[in-house]
Amino acid sequence: MANVILGVLGLFTLWFVIVWVKGIKEEKAGAPTPHLLAVGFVTNFFDTLGIGSFAPTTAWFKGAKLVQDRIIPGTLNVGHTLPVVVMAFIFIQRVEVEPLTLSLMLIAAVAGAFLGADIVSGLPERKVQLGMGIALLVTVGFMLLGMLDLMPVGGEAVGLTGAKLVIAVVVNFILGALMTLGIGLYAPAMALVYALGMSPLVAFPIMMGSCAYLMPAASVKFVKNKAFDMKAALGLAIGGVPAVFVAAYLVTSLPMDVLRWLVVAVIIYTAVTMLRSAAKSAEAEAK
Repeated sequence: MANVILGVLGLFTLWFVIVWVKGIKEEKAGAPTPHLLAVGFVTNFFDTLGIGSFAPTTAWFKGAKLVQDRIIPGTLNVGHTLPVVVMAFIFIQRVEVEPLTLSLMLIAAVAGAFLGADIVSGLPERKVQLGMGIALLVTVGFMLLGMLDLMPVGGEAVGLTGAKLVIAVVVNFILGALMTLGIGLYAPAMALVYALGMSPLVAFPIMMGSCAYLMPAASVKFVKNKAFDMKAALGLAIGGVPAVFVAAYLVTSLPMDVLRWLVVAVIIYTAVTMLRSAAKSAEAEAK
């Protein structure tokens, strides 16, 4: 079953690549800067280790003023798609998950993202700033719950049935839609897996597989609507893919607790900055 899931993912990814290459040819944006490549490498390196990439990338883009706020969600989805697909291929093969549970959760995430991308693409900058500010705070909340051991610790199950499976599918649909706004799926998906009594290891193929499936679908929408920064997205992709292999196969130990606290501090700062920008935009519109 894992081969079927990965085969379908390969077709999804090919569809996205074809659409994106067409967009690259039309825009002729040029090569990404070394700075953008560094953003891609660093954020996807830590993404592979389970920290997540959307919130740190948003913080970096906002702090360095690399990408206009309105198109950050699209840039995150388009740029991180290929690195996340590579992660999914690695972790779906490594960790056992009951096929029906994994398949239904992946389908739900794609459906949510497909519906959400069109909505986010057309939002004005103020609403994107407000939404991303709230999204970052939600992400930090989930991260803090995990770091302070306030989330359920999980169980031993590698699959779900009955009401638990329905809950997992519905929640993953919602998380897929929220991904298009820039809310990373990793932390809430991990909380969902733990709360439903599944093994903590199962969180990795579920959250990475969900992202890998939904991101091509959402990203095609962002590309067609031209709601992303081409150079920045290229930097994330080109810098990110090798970072995934380095983190997955070469890294054996890092001070992860220290890094997570640092990431939390940066994300909170960025969330506050986004919300302040949204407030200023609202004041400007009112005048």
